[in-house]
Amino acid sequence: MAITKTNQLLKRMFDLVTAIILLIIFSPLMLLIAFAIKVTSPGEVIFKQERLGRHGRVFYLLKFRSMVKNAVSMGSGMLLEENDTRITPVGKFLRKTSLDELPQLINVLKGEMSIVGPRPAPVFHLPKYDAEQRRRLLVKPGITGWAQVNGRVALYWPQRIELDLWYLDHYSLWLDLLILFKTVLTIFDKKSSTARPDRKDVDPFMKY
Repeated sequence: MAITKTNQLLKRMFDLVTAIILLIIFSPLMLLIAFAIKVTSPGEVIFKQERLGRHGRVFYLLKFRSMVKNAVSMGSGMLLEENDTRITPVGKFLRKTSLDELPQLINVLKGEMSIVGPRPAPVFHLPKYDAEQRRRLLVKPGITGWAQVNGRVALYWPQRIELDLWYLDHYSLWLDLLILFKTVLTIFDKKSSTARPDRKDVDPFMKY
């Protein structure tokens, strides 16, 4: 594995510095987003969901709520469809710009996530991983990652896992910086922002 203990320490320092700087820069915008969510739809401002962290430890992923209250109990559940009616007007803008991910900077400060890494998978994925796929759990999940700048949720999960494993095997600080640069470009790519399932009842592990 390419990420040594020294690399992990440097990566953690990079995460802390970057997260603090970004929180300072975006704090006024985050307050504005929180206000917009609160006054336009009932429900909490921050959406919390259990996800898999490093070594399979479960933590609560934080996001600005972009869907109606109790959306996971409606329609296609955890699956997101194109033009999903559960997404609020404010939520559409947040998802298009990826601003709904900003609260995850708090996850980074808490040491649950990294700025760059494999996206944190839902808990129900764990029993479905084979030995090779479980390697993606050897590092902290990230706000953005190699899979996100090479297709995002438009990829099948096995494809995303392959890209995550490539990232683990080729890790460097320069690669992280490249991913951050490409993330800015990818945010505005509509083709990569929404998955398009062939069937509504497809297994999300195989499709997303």
